[in-house]
Amino acid sequence: MMLRKFFALLITGLLGLGIGFSAWAQSNDDASSGPMAVLEEIKNSYIIIFKENVPANEVAMQAHSMASAHGASMRHVYTKAVRGFSAHMSAQAAMRLADHNRVAYVEKDGLVSMIGKPVNTNAKPGPAPQSTPWGISRVGGPVDGTGLTAWIIDSGIDLDHSDLNVDVARSANFVARGRNSPDDGNGHGTHVAGTVAALDNSQDVVGVAPGASVVAVRVLDNGGSGSISGVVAGVDYVAANAAPGDAANMSLGATGHFQSLHDAVLNASAQGILFSLAAGNSAEDANNHEPAHVNGANVTTVSAIDINDVFASFSNFGNPPVDFAAPGVSILSTKKGGGTTTFSGTSMAAPHVAGLLLLFGMPATNGFAIGDPDGNPDPIAHTP
Repeated sequence: MMLRKFFALLITGLLGLGIGFSAWAQSNDDASSGPMAVLEEIKNSYIIIFKENVPANEVAMQAHSMASAHGASMRHVYTKAVRGFSAHMSAQAAMRLADHNRVAYVEKDGLVSMIGKPVNTNAKPGPAPQSTPWGISRVGGPVDGTGLTAWIIDSGIDLDHSDLNVDVARSANFVARGRNSPDDGNGHGTHVAGTVAALDNSQDVVGVAPGASVVAVRVLDNGGSGSISGVVAGVDYVAANAAPGDAANMSLGATGHFQSLHDAVLNASAQGILFSLAAGNSAEDANNHEPAHVNGANVTTVSAIDINDVFASFSNFGNPPVDFAAPGVSILSTKKGGGTTTFSGTSMAAPHVAGLLLLFGMPATNGFAIGDPDGNPDPIAHTP
């Protein structure tokens, strides 16, 4: 028997070499966090995706039955964006499941990381008089976002930050290690959320769509790392709970192709959820990264520029999949624990576009990235 789709675990993304910058701000809340902890967790971890003819209301039953029959330890069940489950099991059990008549494919789990890092300048621990970050102005913000909703698939959000309108009730956690909470253990997700929707309230910063609700979908641990299976669970949760016209931001990624995550994003976007994806920070073709290379009508991939519209040296490139460039260098936004701090990365570019998607459905453009290495300059996202 052959495993029909068996993608090897691809490990990159550590400190300037790859997709993310991780393990810089671990919290004592997790006994272990960061890429090494995640790699240990995803050993012998597989994602099993069912065929389309398996009804959604039978997925959980089928998943538990298959897991039990093959000595597997269940992790996540997927019912909306994709149908299937993830579990710890032997390679032999995964190969047997791949030949099950209700299984479309089986995929090895993988490592995913955040795609932004702190600049460590302008950090302010408490409320300060409000300023408008240069990136918000460059994309034509702020524009009132009251009544709109953005789903931040990331390291969580500081649920108590006074400059954010966090929808705590719908926030969720898909990280297995440490505390079971969508509260941000890293700071990355809080920063991203602020760029999308920090309040226009005379405090700290203002976002592209101030006043919009932000929902924390925590898939990255305190070190900024997570598993593909956990991110698929987060996308599945958004697909089950978001409304058409909501925006979902994914400032995270993995090197290589992961069919389960690819399918989950495409299927969720087909429901009318508007996805903004960071292109990645490897200074290479974004087609080599997941989910950056997902293409679809409601999926937007974003590269990064600096304050002079110059293409960021770290940013991934390529058309397709890149659709827009947006500010991603020295971006001031909300800080975990309160106040503000500055980050750089395509992680910071994507939420500028997420805010525009939320407000307008699709950004207009204003100018082009200077020095785009693929020779086809990315248009800079802007309000219509």
